[in-house]
Amino acid sequence: MTRTSISAAHIIAFQDGSHRHLRDGVVVWEDDRILHVGNSFDGEVDRHIDATGCVVTPGFINTHAHLAGSPLDKSFIEDRGSRQFYLSGLFEYLPVRNAAQDEAASHACLTYSMIELLRSGTTTVVELGTHGPFAVEVAGKAGLRLYAGQGYRSGKWYSDDGRQVKYEWNEQAGRDGLRDAVRFIEDVTGQYNDRIRGILSPYQIDTCTEELLLASKAAAASLGVPLTLHASQSVNEFQEMTHRHGKTPIEWLDQIGFLGPEVLLGHAIIIAGSSWANYHGDDLALLAASGTSVAHCSWVFARRGIAMESFARYLERGVNMTLGTDTCPQSMLEAMRWTGVMSKVVDRRNNVATAADVFNAATIGGANALQRDDLGRIAPGAKADMLIWKGDSVFMTPLRDPVKNIVYSAQAEDLRTVIIDGALCMDNRQIVGLDEDAAVHELQQSAERMWRSMETVDWSGRSVDQLSPQTFPEYRG
Repeated sequence: MTRTSISAAHIIAFQDGSHRHLRDGVVVWEDDRILHVGNSFDGEVDRHIDATGCVVTPGFINTHAHLAGSPLDKSFIEDRGSRQFYLSGLFEYLPVRNAAQDEAASHACLTYSMIELLRSGTTTVVELGTHGPFAVEVAGKAGLRLYAGQGYRSGKWYSDDGRQVKYEWNEQAGRDGLRDAVRFIEDVTGQYNDRIRGILSPYQIDTCTEELLLASKAAAASLGVPLTLHASQSVNEFQEMTHRHGKTPIEWLDQIGFLGPEVLLGHAIIIAGSSWANYHGDDLALLAASGTSVAHCSWVFARRGIAMESFARYLERGVNMTLGTDTCPQSMLEAMRWTGVMSKVVDRRNNVATAADVFNAATIGGANALQRDDLGRIAPGAKADMLIWKGDSVFMTPLRDPVKNIVYSAQAEDLRTVIIDGALCMDNRQIVGLDEDAAVHELQQSAERMWRSMETVDWSGRSVDQLSPQTFPEYRG
């Protein structure tokens, strides 16, 4: 067994059920578990890390990510969104991106994503997609803690005219997908010192039958794993579900018995009472009463002019809130910052969605959603998942309140070291298990192949420059 200690000027430790600011403290861990937190330690250690002038925090828990495709949103999806689909990119832009990228591109995205996550402080990530085996492999190399979910559904949406969302159903595919997802979880759970676990992921509420959702809930209970579902993520979806059932998406999930403390809803942003829904009701009461968690991904909506109404209100009603990245950039720093700012804008108050609120969501909230009392905190018995931030950098100076500085001012370059399971996965800004230069090169090559292919898969044959025009026209000499 190896015992390591770290001493730092500021440690965001966990005590009496919440985070606490420990000044001039020390953390000691043995192998993958924290042994001691306090002002001093008199025992023997095998290794000591001197973090004088630095800030030590828990690692971030990213509860909603699509690592096999999100990096390819970059330079394509920004500034775009059809008014016909209430500014969402789900029904025209993402299907084109998905169809145009090849298997090698998906693998390039996964490798690149692990690096991006480490560089911005994610130590645990919930990955939702269809490339689970490779995600496990690359997460193992990177040292990340991964909850992998193989997505499945009873149907899929599409648009063949740019005016309406249509659905193509194959219920047997959904049942087969659930079977395969269960087998995948059974195969991978516990790998890499139990850093790899599974999560069941029926894709979207509007593409899954009641039968599939309830079968998923039963399977999750049998496996003892969390369950996640995209729900209330677009106006089109909200309207589709009210047309089918005469109820909001959240009301329908409550009616069929799907909600519960093991359930993590992706987004839940277009809800009863929201100005985007224009449909009265009290979805927040149902979420809070059932113990259902919400994975809020602020940037994917904010970039299209959509805001949760509001993050502070969800907290006030007692909903367990977590944060995810969903799209690029896959940075929990940006997730915290945009969550706090957008809630302040919506509420027209500056004392809501505070640094404490969003930091809690990025740590303890995520741990609660995954039903893990050993993550998201620096406390004896917890996993040794920690971040070391430079305290005297340009962006972190002057330093009085480290959490406020991290949430509102820090940049990814201020994160110096990432520790997961007691091991250094990033040491002095150097990624240990993956080749960063090779990952960047492969992603660029993959993007160029994808951009060239878009006109062959778009419903109207548009090129990438028609779908997403360059910001400025070409210079002509």
